[in-house]
Amino acid sequence: MELLPLLVAASFIAGWVDAVIGGGGLVLIPVLMSTTGLPPAAVLATNKVAAVTGTASAAVTMVRRVGVPRFTWGYAAVAGAMSACGALAVSLISDSVVRPVILVLLVSVGLFVFFNPSFGTSRGTPVFTAPRVLGGVAVAAAMGFYDGIFGPGTGMFLIMGFTALFSQAFLRSAAMAKVVNTATNLGALAVFSAGGWVDWPLALLLAAANVAGAQLGTRTVLSGGSKLVRFALLALVVVLCARLGWQEFSGI
Repeated sequence: MELLPLLVAASFIAGWVDAVIGGGGLVLIPVLMSTTGLPPAAVLATNKVAAVTGTASAAVTMVRRVGVPRFTWGYAAVAGAMSACGALAVSLISDSVVRPVILVLLVSVGLFVFFNPSFGTSRGTPVFTAPRVLGGVAVAAAMGFYDGIFGPGTGMFLIMGFTALFSQAFLRSAAMAKVVNTATNLGALAVFSAGGWVDWPLALLLAAANVAGAQLGTRTVLSGGSKLVRFALLALVVVLCARLGWQEFSGI
């Protein structure tokens, strides 16, 4: 009980981080693991409850303020199904195989965004041709599976993919990413919940704090615009690279 304030604060911060760029699990999961004594699967499952509520609340606000194309909902359905498949397959693929690939992708993303300051700042009309929309299905499917089986940086990769595909601003891509990321969280949560891994009393408390943080984070993004998203994206790349690199070379 004495650790509940720490857990609530961590969930609030995680909700803010998720709403701004994604990666709130980097905050909440280590705190859950170090304080609750829950097994790893239960930690991931309980975190998903908080994440899905916070991301969903951020998605609602951003869709109302920024708007998303109708096919985004189709992307969400595909991503949710693939996330459930990823969660079912999580025991079949070792983290030691996935981490080096993700590290290379993260460094590539960071370098590309850093050396292309105009990327994601477009104020023109997005390009929604049929090939690009179909390409978005592939992005949603791949990121859904990735979120179910591994997870870190899903929101960031979605933002990058949608920005590159549709030649649009980071802010609009972030709104689309929130919708799709809500579905990926739901897909994985369905699998975890069916396995009985969710600590529901704790999860619901953390969910309330996560929603509060997500709403503050959403307002931060809307006021800061695409420039803030670009800065947050680069910061997340650095944090994720440091975390995954440390895990890779320390043998964890």
